[in-house]
Amino acid sequence: MPCAQQSQPSTPTPTVAAGAPQTPIQKSVEAYLRNLYAFGPDVQVTVGPPKETNIPGLLETTIEVKIESNPQTVKFYVSKDGKYLLRGELSDLTKDPLADNLAKLQTKDAPSLGDPNSAITIVEFSDFECPVCRALHDGLRELLPKYPQARLVFKDFPLEQHPWARTAAIAGQCAYQQDPKAFWKLYDLIYDNQEVISAENAYSKLTDYASQIALNTGTFKSCLASPEAAAAVEASRANGLALEVSSTPTVFFNGRRTIGADPHLIEQNITYELSKRKPANH
Repeated sequence: MPCAQQSQPSTPTPTVAAGAPQTPIQKSVEAYLRNLYAFGPDVQVTVGPPKETNIPGLLETTIEVKIESNPQTVKFYVSKDGKYLLRGELSDLTKDPLADNLAKLQTKDAPSLGDPNSAITIVEFSDFECPVCRALHDGLRELLPKYPQARLVFKDFPLEQHPWARTAAIAGQCAYQQDPKAFWKLYDLIYDNQEVISAENAYSKLTDYASQIALNTGTFKSCLASPEAAAAVEASRANGLALEVSSTPTVFFNGRRTIGADPHLIEQNITYELSKRKPANH
């Protein structure tokens, strides 16, 4: 299954005290979803406590569905009278739809390519073990030379189901700490050799790649075991969760979210942002 469809919980699952009784709305929503999707007793369905929204009569809840060891958390809305259930995003037409994402994106200490004052900032949340992320990498490598107005920022979002993704993310942080430019060389090497890296050989492969790009391998190995590099990966992932990133790759073009590696969609976003900055013809 493509990584762009592999979900992690996008928002923290509501904490429900053990044995806490469900409200009638929670019971109704769970029963409805079990019937709609044929979820048997082996599937765990947790309906979070409904919370108030800014819209009168509409409540928000998060629902976690766990099939075997694969959890997925999704935001739903339910009417206060318990009659209607809605899955989707609420949009306030009076606000800039990208402002919230831009406010949450943390790019200060992340690897970046391009002018910090570029017209377009592309923020990529990726997993080094994800094949769709490799496709994005390949697409960006072809497209970005055509658009020097764009800046690329990389953010780690290793998926829990990928056994060596977190190790690779830590390695990327270690390369960045030693030499920010070296990060992008390691980035290329990992994606270009993704099919030969495994959980068993990740450490030796990554150390070898560090040597190939002229990093100090002793410093690199020490960094791989350091809490600082691991903390940097976790901070990046936490930023993704705050932005409700739930799959990889998720990309933000000046705050506009896209998911996947479609090169036409990538170029569409870049050209759209550039068109907004062209002077009007008089």
